[in-house]
Amino acid sequence: MDERPDMSVVVVCFRMERELPRTLLSLARPYQKLDPALRHEVIVIDNGSDRCPTAEDFASLNLDLTIRRCSIRSPSPVFALNEGLALARGDLIGAWIDGARLASPGLLAAVHAAAAGHDCPVIAPLNWQIGPQRQHFASATGYDQAEEDRIIANSGWPETPYRLFAASTCETQPGPSGPLLESNALFLRRTAWDRLGGYDTAFDEAGGGVANPDTLIRAAGLPGARLIRIVDEGTFHQFHGGVSTSDTLAATTEVQRASRKYYRLRGKPLQPLREPGILYRSHASQPESQSA
Repeated sequence: MDERPDMSVVVVCFRMERELPRTLLSLARPYQKLDPALRHEVIVIDNGSDRCPTAEDFASLNLDLTIRRCSIRSPSPVFALNEGLALARGDLIGAWIDGARLASPGLLAAVHAAAAGHDCPVIAPLNWQIGPQRQHFASATGYDQAEEDRIIANSGWPETPYRLFAASTCETQPGPSGPLLESNALFLRRTAWDRLGGYDTAFDEAGGGVANPDTLIRAAGLPGARLIRIVDEGTFHQFHGGVSTSDTLAATTEVQRASRKYYRLRGKPLQPLREPGILYRSHASQPESQSA
């Protein structure tokens, strides 16, 4: 009988022929610097691509990989995420609502270490966007996939992956303790995912609206929850025509519309988390707590 993995990563993809191979490479050994005793699996749920990828497409990665097509046809990724969460076998489970994000090499090890000693950790690695500024701004001045490919190549990725930080823009400003709206690599224990009921399927619009911020906010509000921000590892968004990252006007319009829906569902305005929680640095001897 196969042993259960220690960690699971659920990745949702839609027409990501260019981006998904990089994402999965970044989640596989030896790119991920993991203790040999630590077991992890990756579950990809395709949300209606013309061609669903297969595990055989990525056999060379030697990754514990499961790929399924979502059983529910929807422009929202929340149904796919919930199906992936149901399949996950690990105690610590990460949700990648956007499969176009590749990971830094120490991300999974940092998440696993940060969770130790916490019954209800809410682990939120910071989001980064490849390029000199937020991609919905950069696209107005010609930023596209070809330019991004050039940036990635010039950084030396994947051979020198940490150089990608210098070529990317952090979404959390003005620093790692700034207001936090979401994490594209939100990790919770299985028990916490069960208490949340996964992602709220009321967010059934294209891209999921603010389902990801909503999930982080609800998770941070669980009894006994401990917010932990991973500071020196993260995920990097690849430009692919996403709802909120491709065009400034479209992004602004979408955020406004999604915020109104959030207010209708939750009865309060959408607000980022302002409590820093624990700022976990995987290369430091001790995590830094800035909680009150």
